[in-house]
Formats: sequence, structure tokens, C-alpha cells
Amino acid sequence: MDPTLHPLHFRPVYRDYLWGGRRLAEVFHRQLPPGGIAESWEISDRPEGMSVVDRGPWAGRSLHDLVEELGPALIGSVAPPGRFPLLIKVIDAAARTSVQVHPDEAAAAKLGGEPKTEMWYALPGPPRQRVFAGLRSGANRQGFEKAVRTGALESLLHPMDLAPGEALLVAGGRVHAIEAGCLLLEVQQNSDTTFRVYDWERAGRDGFPRELHLAQALETIRWGHVPVYVARPRRLEERGKNSRWDILSGLHFHVGRLELGEASTETHDGRSFHALFVERGGIEVLGGGETLALATGESGLIPAGLSEYSLRPAAGPASVIVISLPAAG
Repeated sequence: MDPTLHPLHFRPVYRDYLWGGRRLAEVFHRQLPPGGIAESWEISDRPEGMSVVDRGPWAGRSLHDLVEELGPALIGSVAPPGRFPLLIKVIDAAARTSVQVHPDEAAAAKLGGEPKTEMWYALPGPPRQRVFAGLRSGANRQGFEKAVRTGALESLLHPMDLAPGEALLVAGGRVHAIEAGCLLLEVQQNSDTTFRVYDWERAGRDGFPRELHLAQALETIRWGHVPVYVARPRRLEERGKNSRWDILSGLHFHVGRLELGEASTETHDGRSFHALFVERGGIEVLGGGETLALATGESGLIPAGLSEYSLRPAAGPASVIVISLPAAG
């Protein structure tokens, strides 16, 4: 294999969950398979949805193979070894998602599965996108179980509205759901463990109610009202026609944004990869002797060992989400 590190683009992995729609085709002009597409797994090191390089010298190689072969040169020195530590998705909720909860580290150790903390970033679209995150003040386990049985659970959920460019951290143990009409970028721990609590009394494609995991969820939920705050972008730096923004920092990932009006040279210290998502406009990514063109709605991965790369707006201003591990954000 050519050892030269360079920017990577992966073939999206599409998931046709019950609540998906067609906006990835309408907004980002993607060629989608038939049906409602709920999620596009942009960068994924999971056997049920593995990212495969589709351009450049490493076309045809899986992300997992590259992680095994390149190790810290790809994922960074602060990443746990063995697999890519995050899962990055675009979510199109044409209908409500189920009400669900993911385990934190303690619950995963007790119940099985993998811990999962995630964040949602509202992509350009409706001026307000509604989600549910956490429980209202006064909600407890007994009342929660009763509300699930009687179909009154929405009254206990804490609704929040996100404007484009705003974000929300959904920690493991926090009950949540996404309302119909949302188009979100999701960054999460590399996990696919979900305990479904309630599904709005709807049937699955087979005509029967979808499986719920209420017993596991009740052991996973962090009871008591924990305030949830919307993260609004904060300007860190302005240089020439470019500006750098902080969006959200957590224990498992850092998310920022670059507003590009001209070319920008970015540097790496080897601690983390940089995952890119083009929110607006188009860019060219130059590094390792390769040029990767990314249009609106496309993602790319910069290996941690690529010490310098350049971003260049392709035609007019561009906005790029930059995702890294927290110690290197």
C-alpha cells in the first residue's frame, strides 16, 4: 500500500429506518436507494455499516482495515487502539423517531452493549427544529412507566428547539427523540446500542409494533431533571476572509466550524484525525499530494499523521464542520 497519507472520502452507508425521508436527495442531491432513508453513516467503523474508501489511491479499502494498518497515523495518539472511535451521521427524520435512551459507561457494563453519548447539530433548513432531550422536572420512574403504558409519555419529555448552526449534547442515560422535520448532523461514540422506550403506538413494516426495551431503559435512564443547554457557536478567531468557531466540546469529541472565504492551511499535531462535513458551499482539500473535492453535504477524513493540509473554497464562501477528539480540538 502507498504509505503516503492523504484526505479520504467514503461511500455513505444508508439506513432505511421506518421514520426516514428523501431530503438527502433533495438538499444534498445524492443518489439514494429507494425508500425512506433515515440515516447516512458518513464515517463508520462498524461491521453492520462499514465505511469504504471510494476515491483515490486507497479506493476499495475499508475504514477498519486502514485503522488496523495505520493505527495512530490515522486516528491519532489520543484515540483508543483498535477501531475508529466515532460514528458520524446525517439524520433525516421525516417522521418522529422513537423515544429512546443509550447507555453510559456504567449502564453498558451492567446491561451489555456499548456506551453512547451523541450530539446533534442542526443543518440549514427550517428556522426551528424540535427535539426532545431529557425529562421535565418532577418526572420519576413510577410516573414514567405509567406514561408509557397509557400513551402519555410526551407530557414528560423536555422539548427543545434548535436553530440552524445550534447543537445539543445528548449524554448516555438521557431520554431523547427527534421530531419530524429535523435534518441533523450527529456525532457520537462508536456504538449502535439503543434501548427503545416508546414508539408512538405505530406499527413496523410488518404491521406489528416494533420491539421495545423498557426494562433495560429503566435501568439506564438518569432519573431527576438535569438541565440541557443549547450550544450556540462561539467565534474564536478571524483571519482575513476566514473565521473559526467553537460549537461543542465533550468528553468524547470536539466539534467546531470553519467559515472559508479564502484558502486556509491547517496543521496537525498527531493527536487526532480531523473529520470534515461541508455544511455550505464546496471545498477542495489538498494534502499528501492528493486533492479531494467535497460538495455541500459531503464528508472527508484527514488522517492524524498528515501534519499539514489546505482547505480551499471551490466557488464562493464555504462552511465546514470540523470534528476531532477532545484533547486535540
